[in-house]
Amino acid sequence: MDDRHNGPVTKDGIRIHQPADFEGMARAGRLAAEILDAMAPLVFPGQTTAEIDRVITQMVTDAGAVSATIGYKGYQHASCISVNHVVCHGIPGPKVLKDGDILNIDVTVILDGWYGDTSRMFLAGRLNRKSERLMQVTHDALFKGIEMVRPGNTFGDIGAAIQSFVESHRMSVVRDFCGHGLGRVFHAPPNVLHYGRPGTGPVLEEGMFFTIEPMVNLGRPETKILADDWTAVTRDKSLSAQFEHSIGVTADGYEIFTLSPADNFHPTWGS
Repeated sequence: MDDRHNGPVTKDGIRIHQPADFEGMARAGRLAAEILDAMAPLVFPGQTTAEIDRVITQMVTDAGAVSATIGYKGYQHASCISVNHVVCHGIPGPKVLKDGDILNIDVTVILDGWYGDTSRMFLAGRLNRKSERLMQVTHDALFKGIEMVRPGNTFGDIGAAIQSFVESHRMSVVRDFCGHGLGRVFHAPPNVLHYGRPGTGPVLEEGMFFTIEPMVNLGRPETKILADDWTAVTRDKSLSAQFEHSIGVTADGYEIFTLSPADNFHPTWGS
C-alpha cells in the first residue's frame, strides 16, 4: 500500500507489495510466458534470431503491452537471445541457428504497469547429451532455489540451494549476474544471488516480488562482455544455460507468476 506520507512499505530496502498486487503480476507474467510458449515452433536450424525477436515484438504489441527492453539503456529489441556460450543479453540479429544450438530467450513485458520477466531454454534441431545435461541441471537448479522461498527463510538460502545443486553436478554458477526485485519497476532491490551461504542476506517476507534466474556454465563461471556492451559470454567458451521465473512470496510459500500456460517451460516438453 502506498501511504502518501510515508511512501511504499519496505523491509531492508525491499518493496512489500499488497495482496491485490499479486493479480497484476500474474497477468503480466502470464503474458510473458505465453509469448515464450509460442516461440518453440520458430526455433529451428536455419532460423535467425532477428526473426524470432520480430515475432516477439509483434506479440507484445498485439497484446496491448509494452516491451520493457526496447529503449532500456539504449537496447532496441523486445528480447535477449543467447546462443550456446552466450551467458545472457545476446542481441537478436542475422545470426542463423545451427543444428544442435541451444538458446535462451528472455522476455520482459509491461502490462497495466506491471512487469512480467521470464526466460527459458530452447533447442534448434537435435539435442546432444552434453547440452541436455546442462539444461536439465539449470532447470532443476532454478526450482531448487524456488523451493526455498517462504517467509522466514533468507535470500542466502535460495543462493546456497542453487549453488550446491549445480556444483554437485560439476558445473558452475555465474557470479557476474543475478536476479532482482521487480513489480511496477524493471529492476529493484534485492539482488538475488544464485550462490551463497544459508541463513545470510535479507529475510523473505510476504509481498516481496523478485526473479530467480540462475545462469549455469559447463566450464568455469567467469564471463566477459563483448564490444557491443551487452553480450556476455563464457570466458572459456563453454556452453551456458539459464532459466528464469518471476516469484511472489506468499503467506506460506510462493507464487510463480511466469508459469508456462502450455506447460512447456522445459525445452524437451514435446519429446
